[in-house]
Amino acid sequence: MLHAEIPPDAPLDEQDTLVQAGAVSAALARLGYDAVPVAFGLNMDIVRRRLAAIKPAFVFNLVEAVEGRDRFIHLAPSLLDSMGLPYTGSSTEAIFLTSGKVLSKRLMRAAGLPTPPFVTMDADAETTFRPGAYIIKSIWDHASAGITDDSVVRVENRRELLAHLERRTPSHSGSCFAEAYIDGREFNLSVLAGPEGPDVLPPAEIVFRDYPPEKLRIVDYRAKWLEESFEFANTPRTFDFPPEDAPLMERLKSISLACFRFFRMRGYARVDFRVDPEGLPWILEINANPCLAPDGGFPAAALEAGISYDAMIGRIIGDL
Repeated sequence: MLHAEIPPDAPLDEQDTLVQAGAVSAALARLGYDAVPVAFGLNMDIVRRRLAAIKPAFVFNLVEAVEGRDRFIHLAPSLLDSMGLPYTGSSTEAIFLTSGKVLSKRLMRAAGLPTPPFVTMDADAETTFRPGAYIIKSIWDHASAGITDDSVVRVENRRELLAHLERRTPSHSGSCFAEAYIDGREFNLSVLAGPEGPDVLPPAEIVFRDYPPEKLRIVDYRAKWLEESFEFANTPRTFDFPPEDAPLMERLKSISLACFRFFRMRGYARVDFRVDPEGLPWILEINANPCLAPDGGFPAAALEAGISYDAMIGRIIGDL
């Protein structure tokens, strides 16, 4: 079982790696496997020698970042490919193409998959600029890292937006972009491999409960990680929807499956959406190998579908 090397002073989003590693290790043991944890760092020769000594039947890949840098997530499957070791989850190519948000958005747009307009630091003219609200995001960091209440800015021209990007680059691991802010509902759609192909699990909506009118409804870092915060306590997920939402649910499922197939993903993935006031879905991110911590969204969706944690892990292993 391969996971990132986590220092004691790592932020909460990185420490969560150890939580899911413990849960996956326990599930593997219950399934009859002898799981050997191996920490992955930038000194890949050490990792290579350790794996060569273990001679694993397969590697459960839980690497989400390398020494705190999400942009290196593809190095773990690259090493496993070079050693000829089978591993869980998506391939090196799929992970690389989906981990960089700007690249993945360009590919989605080329494939006709709906994703919000965006602006990058190079001032390209890929999309027609429209005045309005934009959310500033890191190109590489995930798990809401760097997202706060002031991440959404309102601008009248491209130059003003580029100035915001330049100011915020240092706080976003050196690279960021601006995405048109979709003021609407937020959904997470999980996809799990199965014997008949990938299955889309029950859709989950993030509910912004008791948010005052002036507060932006976004899943920021506080909502995701700071358990004592208002945002964490008031952003529960729900799997219950009224009958009139049925067409939207089917549309979200269809798009999620199209994403899984377009990027040739394996094992498991999650697609995050916003749905605008007109009911149109927009893809925010495609997550290869999403978090498997027991309290996370993916295991919750599996359980909602009647799939236990151990059965979920078994299905991921079945799609090597």
